Amino acid sequence: MLAFSERAVELTDRQRRVREEIEAICAEFDREYWREKDAAGEYPHAFVEALADEGWLGVLVPEAYGGKGLGTTEAVVMMETIAASGAGFSGAQTIHAAVYNSSPLVKHGSDEMKEELLPRVASGDAWIQCFSLTEPKAGSESTAIETRARREGEEYVIDGEKLWTSRIDVSDYAVLAARTTPKEAVEKKTEGISLFLVDLEEAFDADAIHLEEIEKTASNVVHSFRVEYDGLRLPAEALIGEEDRGFYHVLDGLNEERLVIAAECTGLGELAIERGAAYAGEREVFGRSIGRNQAIQHPLAAAYARVQAARQLVYTAAGRTDEDDPKTIGTWANVAKYLAAEAAFEASDAAVQTHGGRGVAREYDVERYFREARLTRLVPITQELALNYVGENVLGLPRSF
Repeated sequence: MLAFSERAVELTDRQRRVREEIEAICAEFDREYWREKDAAGEYPHAFVEALADEGWLGVLVPEAYGGKGLGTTEAVVMMETIAASGAGFSGAQTIHAAVYNSSPLVKHGSDEMKEELLPRVASGDAWIQCFSLTEPKAGSESTAIETRARREGEEYVIDGEKLWTSRIDVSDYAVLAARTTPKEAVEKKTEGISLFLVDLEEAFDADAIHLEEIEKTASNVVHSFRVEYDGLRLPAEALIGEEDRGFYHVLDGLNEERLVIAAECTGLGELAIERGAAYAGEREVFGRSIGRNQAIQHPLAAAYARVQAARQLVYTAAGRTDEDDPKTIGTWANVAKYLAAEAAFEASDAAVQTHGGRGVAREYDVERYFREARLTRLVPITQELALNYVGENVLGLPRSF
């Protein structure tokens, strides 16, 4: 990270150790590693395994189950550091789900489920890398999902189609959202949804899951799929938490996760600025460094200011997640995500512009940062939905959807 940014946010000793340990692991995977993985569309197994071996996939798993038992700010430090190291947003996303998909189990899983699985997550022996939620007709309207889970004796039978289910090809387990009660039979549209833990090896062996990879142009190291669930049978014990309460289980920890996404954006923004500034200092045109030109300096400096402002908000909010009420944290999280994604996009755009024609050449990396930064304005929620939250919950405006 840039020197000033290290001082701009004061870290505790524990948070500083998190950053140092993550930096040490990331140092083994340089920009060439990530460039090659992105170009080939290959999942970075070695990188993820290195983090898993050191227990970092269990950063939020309680110590009682062998995890590190750390909190939101430590997760923010971890994921921002990964992104800023050269991995970028997609590098951070290779393990983001593995970290956060354990949260529903920690908060709502049965004792048996937690005792059996969480120690394996903490040790890196079991990966819960995907959350199967989005559907073709639902999109951002999660309550409109139609995938159905019906109870048959001691089993649930699940049928339906999901879209944008990522990392299912590199996961041992998936968290699956399905309707256990039809939407027309509940008082609130947020009711009637349940969460299930799916043993993917068993599901594939039963020929109950069929995949179709989605070709995309951003975050190429993370593969996304259309998934068809065809008569998937799960034992009743696979239910996570209460039946019909899955939507509310998802909301638990959602704001904290959104803050971590924002941190990945600020990490990407810093990375783009670093590469832009380094190139501006080296490249000479007309007998002088292009970094001497204010047309080059100002966009990079303005982008840096925006990234640091967003970063301050992310860390401030992360430090208050245990103090403020959910609606306040929701405001912090949505504003932070909005500002961080915008800052990352402006930083990567400035870095590409600084490189001129070389900005679209793979060997300089900034074109990848630009593609990733554009993606951050869409996921995990669009910028417009983040603003909707603020408009309704802060400004008191009528609900727009």
